[in-house]
Order: sequence, then C-alpha cells, then structure tokens
Amino acid sequence: MTETLENLIDLPDREARGAASGDLLSHVLAQIRLTGDRVQSLSIAPTERLDLDAGLGHVLVVAEGALHAESGVEQPGTVDTGDLVLLPRGPGENLLVASGAGAVVIACRFWFDPYSLRGMISALPQRIHIRRAEGAGWLEGIMPFLMIEAAETQPGAALMISRIIDLLVIRTLRTWVHLGRTSGWLGGLSDARIARALKLVHEKPLRRWSIEALAEAAGMSRSSFCERFIALVGRSPARYQNEWRLNLARDMLGRRDARVGEVGLRVGYRSEAAFSRAYKALFGWPPRDEFHLPSETGSHG
Repeated sequence: MTETLENLIDLPDREARGAASGDLLSHVLAQIRLTGDRVQSLSIAPTERLDLDAGLGHVLVVAEGALHAESGVEQPGTVDTGDLVLLPRGPGENLLVASGAGAVVIACRFWFDPYSLRGMISALPQRIHIRRAEGAGWLEGIMPFLMIEAAETQPGAALMISRIIDLLVIRTLRTWVHLGRTSGWLGGLSDARIARALKLVHEKPLRRWSIEALAEAAGMSRSSFCERFIALVGRSPARYQNEWRLNLARDMLGRRDARVGEVGLRVGYRSEAAFSRAYKALFGWPPRDEFHLPSETGSHG
C-alpha cells in the first residue's frame, strides 16, 4: 500500500476550493458519491402506503395531492403538492401515506457508493422535508426534467437520471443547511464562523488543531467558540476532529490491500494499539473486524 493519505482521500481540485465553491459542504459532498438508477411516477390511492425499496435512498417529489408522513424519530407532518422529501438511508421507520383524494409522487431511487464517508451519511436525518415555498423555485424548475425521465426512456437516460438525482440530493442538503434545521456536521455549516473552523479540520485532517487555532479561524474567543461549536455540531471540537479522522480511516480500510497499522499511522496514531482502541470506542468493534483485515503485527487488538 504505497498511496499517500492525499491520494486516498479525494479532495476537490484547487479551483473548486475557491471562495465561491470551496465551502465545507462542497468539500464533504465531493467525498459522498451516489448513484441513481430510477425515476418513476407513482399513483397512490387514498390512505395507501407508499411502498419503497428498503435500504435504498429516495428523493420524493409530490406532483399531485399530499402525503402524511410519520416515523418513530421525526415529527409527523403533511407533504403537500410541490414538496420534496429526502430519505438518505431508505424509508426506515418513515411511513408515508396518501391523504385526501390520493397522490402522485415522482420517486427517485439511489444508493451511496461503497467508498463514500459512511459517518457523514449516518449523521444525516432519517427524513428531510423541503416545502415548495422553501425550494425558492428550484423545485419547480427541475420538475419538468423529472417528469420527462419518469415518462419515457431515451438514449443516455441512465446517466441523466443519475445526474439529476445527484443534483437533487446536493440542492436539498444545501437548502436544509440554509434553513438552519440541521445538526452534526451539517449543523456547523449554518454558522459561517463555525463552518470556517470545520473547513480547516476537513481539509487538513492530519493536523492536530488546537482549540485556540480553530477559535482564531472562526474569529471568536475560545470559550464562545467551544460553546457555539457544541451547540451546533453536538460534540466538542476535539471529539469532532477525532471522529472525522476515524471516519477517514474507516473508508481507507475498505480499500484494497489496506492494513490496520498502516492506516492508523496515516491518520495520525502512533501505534496500531492506540488506533484500534480509538476505533473500537467510536464504532463498537476493532478495525481488524471491519473488513476482516490483517494487522501489521498480528498481535495488537
């Protein structure tokens, strides 16, 4: 395994890291890749449940009527005509039932590619609801394209479908951040100061960022920075840094010929034992059990 950490972590190119497009959301989403394979128009009878493939992500746009949404985690609500719902990890506990006279739903199916950062994906809410008015016109603009792809198959349809779904997911997350309803790494994006600090952690994951350095980047006092960071992100800056590095390590372990000890060194741990302890504390199992990988020495747990 001769690749450097920079080769193992796909970063946006230098031009993409300018002031306009090099924000943290772009940086993270560049590493969260997805493939979409289907757009279809579904007619749902009154009180009928929307049947979705378990374990696969979905973007749903209500073309006619409304859906009633319930789950054991998210608040119940009504998804009206023109609204969008993103289910990043599949329907899960979400129950979507047509109300009134039924509903017509444009359903887009996708899945995250194997090497996407799973820790970032798992931090997303089970259900993200963007109302028609909150879409600020972009939902209405993209609907004709969705309807065309749902109605007929044309040359290049597979690529078109995947690109449209990719665009929908990114635009939905961007809107969600703008609305300020987020938590975790998305929550930090809602505050420009905290986002600047997060961007440093993401772009230079091997550096041990001190609280003082991150607070200075955010333009805040140390105490105010820590308080704001915890309130938005839900964890301390030090814990966030550690979890980000371990999530990078987890994805590196999925690469061919990966070795536990070498991956641990690449993300900044001085020994395989220390890396394994930190990894197990976060994920619940040692790195060698992740993909049944060999260690460098065969003796560390």
